[in-house]
Amino acid sequence: MHQFTPFSLNIKGRLINCNRPQIMGIINVTPDSFYSSSRTEQRDEIKVRVEEMLASGVDMIDLGGYSSRPGAPVVSPSEELSRLERGMEAVRAAAPNIPVSIDTFRADVAFKAITELDANMINDISGGMLDPKMEETVAKLNVPYILMHMRGTPETMSKLTHYEDVTAEVLADLSEKLNQLSLAGINDIIVDPGFGFAKTTEQNYELLRNLNLFHILNRPVLVGVSRKSMIYRPLNTSPHEALTGTIAINTIALCNGASILRVHDVKEAVETAKIVELTYPNFAL
Repeated sequence: MHQFTPFSLNIKGRLINCNRPQIMGIINVTPDSFYSSSRTEQRDEIKVRVEEMLASGVDMIDLGGYSSRPGAPVVSPSEELSRLERGMEAVRAAAPNIPVSIDTFRADVAFKAITELDANMINDISGGMLDPKMEETVAKLNVPYILMHMRGTPETMSKLTHYEDVTAEVLADLSEKLNQLSLAGINDIIVDPGFGFAKTTEQNYELLRNLNLFHILNRPVLVGVSRKSMIYRPLNTSPHEALTGTIAINTIALCNGASILRVHDVKEAVETAKIVELTYPNFAL
C-alpha cells in the first residue's frame, strides 16, 4: 500500500490542488478508437457524454482527435484540429472550467488547442519523440504536460518490446526525459508508464506490480488501462466486456499510489477511488 501523494497543477495561473486521486474522463472525437462506445463525433453527443461524466464526479477531461490504436488511419493536422475544435466547443458548453488535456503528439495542434480552443494541458503519447517541436512548444505555453513512455510509433511499437528489466528501463527513460523537460523550463509534468505501448501483457502487469516505484520520479503518476488488451486478451473477451478488469486494475493502481486514473467509465472509477479511501482512511490526506 502506497499512500496517495497530494499534488497541484497550474492551469493558466489557476492553481488546482489535488488532495485525492483525480479521475480523468476520456472523450474521443474519432470514428475509430479501439473502444467503439467511446467514439463521440457530434457536438450534441459529446456534450451529453461530458454531462454524464460531470454527474458521476469527473475531475478532468482528456480530449483526443486522433486514434493511437495500431492500424488506425492517418489523420491530417487540419482534420485533427477540426475534431478537437468540435470537441472543445461541446466540453466548454457543458463544463466551462473543468481542466481539459489534449491527447496529441503534434506540437502545432497542441499550440492551437491551448491558445485558440481553451484547452489546459497536453497529453503526449510519444513523450516528444514524434515531434521535435513539442518540448519547446510546451515550454512556451507553460502548461502541464503528461509524459508517457512509448517506443517507436503506434504502428511499430508491438515489435519493440524487448527489455532486460521493463520497470527499470521505463523508469530510466522517463527520468532522462524529465531532466530534459525540466531543463527546458517545463514545470508541471505528470508521468505515465504507458501501459499497452511497446509492452507485452506480461510486462504491463510487471509495471503494475511495481507502480509504487514510480514515485521515485517525484511526479504525479497517471494510469491509463481502461478496457485495454492487457485486460481483455487474458480473459478472452473484448473491450466491451473489460469493465470489471479495468476496475480491478484501477484498484491495484490506487493502492500503489496512482495520482490520476484515465478512464472511459467515470462513475465506476469514482466509486473505486471512494472504496479505496474508505478502506484506508488516511489514504488521501
